Amino acid sequence: MTDAVDAEEIRHVADLARLRLDDEDVDTVVDHCGDILEHFERLEEVPEVDAEPELVNVMRADEIADSLDQDDALANAPETEDGRFKGPNVS
Repeated sequence: MTDAVDAEEIRHVADLARLRLDDEDVDTVVDHCGDILEHFERLEEVPEVDAEPELVNVMRADEIADSLDQDDALANAPETEDGRFKGPNVS
């Protein structure tokens, strides 16, 4: 297991996060951090692939279509003012 993270570092981070960890919790977190770092070390062994990703446009094409005129858009609004929707003041 990797000793890249020690108990003092875990206690320091726990203090910064205002967490109370007893010695058993600290040991558990040290073990878990070591396991995580080992997994990252194993990822270093994976060979790199020199392939360009295929980029695909997932956006639909813009199409001009008829829309509502202003009167129709405002027809069901509970309140309007000067041809616009009116809502409650925010402040």
